[in-house]
Amino acid sequence: MNDSERRLRFREALEARRGLLLPGAFNALSARIVQDTGCEAVYLTGAGLTNMRLGLPDLAFVGLTDVADEVMRMRQVIDVPLMVDADTGFGNAVNLWRAVKVLERAGADAIQIEDQTFPKRCGHFAGKDVAPLPEMVAKVKAAVDARTDPNLLIVARTDAAAVEGFEAAVDRALALAEAGADILFVEAVRGEDEVRRLPALLTRPALINIVIGGQTPVLPASELAACGYGCVLYANAALQGAVRGMQAALGVLCSTGRLDEEAALVTPFAERQRLVDKPFFDELENRYA
Repeated sequence: MNDSERRLRFREALEARRGLLLPGAFNALSARIVQDTGCEAVYLTGAGLTNMRLGLPDLAFVGLTDVADEVMRMRQVIDVPLMVDADTGFGNAVNLWRAVKVLERAGADAIQIEDQTFPKRCGHFAGKDVAPLPEMVAKVKAAVDARTDPNLLIVARTDAAAVEGFEAAVDRALALAEAGADILFVEAVRGEDEVRRLPALLTRPALINIVIGGQTPVLPASELAACGYGCVLYANAALQGAVRGMQAALGVLCSTGRLDEEAALVTPFAERQRLVDKPFFDELENRYA
């Protein structure tokens, strides 16, 4: 399957509004694990990349080069579609135009941009603000113009719900759809009623972001699919699970001075080698010996 075919299938899956489950990944190995579990697509999380690569909070500390490098690493080890968090586009509409070019060539199948002012922050942090709507409309138009493959999805996120209220966020999302956005992402929706109503209010497939411990109520993916969501994003479930696992395993090691596979706190050695495709490289070594 070539890039355009993969992107078309991703578009069709999201437009079916069946609540496609989209886990986030923060590096190539976590992306491969998402694919290995049977999920249909992967999301490169900017928050996860910032947390795991830099050890810093999600406050706009990563740039286009950081994201593009990670997209290339992920694309080398996964075959499923990849949605990429491009924050605010790393500048104005012209900067975003270039970012779309770079990320598409790196292997992105969908590029998410948002309407926060710089420096952006996690959608579930306090203190957010949004740029004027005409500025974000221009960015969406620039992203649409920049893509080479018409099947590359432009995902437009608005954080206006936390700043101007739910209805204003819906109005913004509709304006972004009119500007050419393929997928609409209203961040940090609060209240189960708003979560359930949102997809029917939008003209394009909706993405909902479930942040574990965040502001949006956690509803089952099946219920969100029934509401008409195109995509259910768990951007940092893998990250939080990985951190918890490291804390548990290292806690035992540091307190007892010993850790082995029998403790069931670590992935077995053989499983780790399978996940990084060592048998394939063993076969290559034998082939070229």
